[in-house]
Amino acid sequence: FDPAGFCKKGDKDGFRNLRAAEIKHGRVAMMAALGGVAQHFVKFPGFDGVPSGLSAVTTAPGTYGFVALFLVAGALELGLWTEDPSKEPGNFGDPAGLGQYNTEMRQRELNNGRFAMFAAIGIISAELLTGKDAVEQF
Repeated sequence: FDPAGFCKKGDKDGFRNLRAAEIKHGRVAMMAALGGVAQHFVKFPGFDGVPSGLSAVTTAPGTYGFVALFLVAGALELGLWTEDPSKEPGNFGDPAGLGQYNTEMRQRELNNGRFAMFAAIGIISAELLTGKDAVEQF
């Protein structure tokens, strides 16, 4: 199913690349949506004065936390979390050892990631419009 025509018929490499990107963006969006809610309630030591929401990135020491998170994520992305062409896209095994890496869980992850992309963009848009974080929207 490709109504926009992003993936040409028979282009397996293109499909793998797009599917890996979809899974990666879904994983990031799931963490972002959860983080958007959690940051209202949880503050790390030393970050008590940092506001919740997007303004945390522009307020020190939130800026330092963002830079550290960005560097760690970049190092993991370039070092440990590289795609293996012999496996399906997004397959990094079962790092927690829960024995749940199967077709059903992969489909759930894909669908939840798709939903989380909408949730994250909704949280961000609402905050930019109202100035309230994810929890204050209610």
